[in-house]
Amino acid sequence: MFDPVVVQTVADVAMQAGEQLTDTTASWNGEAVKMLGAGIAMGVGALGPGIGIGILGAGAMQALGRNPEARGPIMTNMLIAIGLCEAVAIYALIVAIILAMVA
Repeated sequence: MFDPVVVQTVADVAMQAGEQLTDTTASWNGEAVKMLGAGIAMGVGALGPGIGIGILGAGAMQALGRNPEARGPIMTNMLIAIGLCEAVAIYALIVAIILAMVA
């Protein structure tokens, strides 16, 4: 089914790559771990607010479609809720900056 020469070549390349990886990845310096932590903190911290804002926008558009006369209160409540969601994302940004600069 597979050509034995190709399989052997792929296996040899994978073994050589594995040997090189074990030699170079043994040393994690503190700066790399710090930046990795900051990136993960910001990514996870922005995930929830992004989903929340999407759900809020969809709900507001559905409500406006059903009752266009209630535009004022719907938009006001939506903007307040979006601001609170954005605050959570800004807190995540602050934590990520603190992790990157101070930790």
